[in-house]
Amino acid sequence: MPTFLGLLIAPSIALGAQSLMLSLVTPQCSTQTRVALHAVAVLAFLLTAACALLSRRDWRLHAMPSDSATQGPDETRRFLAASATAVAALSALLVLVMWFAAWVLSPCLP
Repeated sequence: MPTFLGLLIAPSIALGAQSLMLSLVTPQCSTQTRVALHAVAVLAFLLTAACALLSRRDWRLHAMPSDSATQGPDETRRFLAASATAVAALSALLVLVMWFAAWVLSPCLP
């Protein structure tokens, strides 16, 4: 299950955070604050990082000895868990970049 969290849920969270942050620009400009933008970014980062950590735990759980030359279901699960870890980590990095842009740029730029 953690594999699918990293493969499907983490990128969906990053995309949802981008959409929500974009929709919050106008209200945040009218109130001259960025609190909601930062709150969305923090929540999205924590969720994507948690997905990455769960996927990494699943990857380590399916670790096989290096002397095993056979490829079977365990090797496939390990590959999917490694891919999920990479996708979730990339999603967390993407959320950090969006958060940095929200921190540096004013929501009232023309």
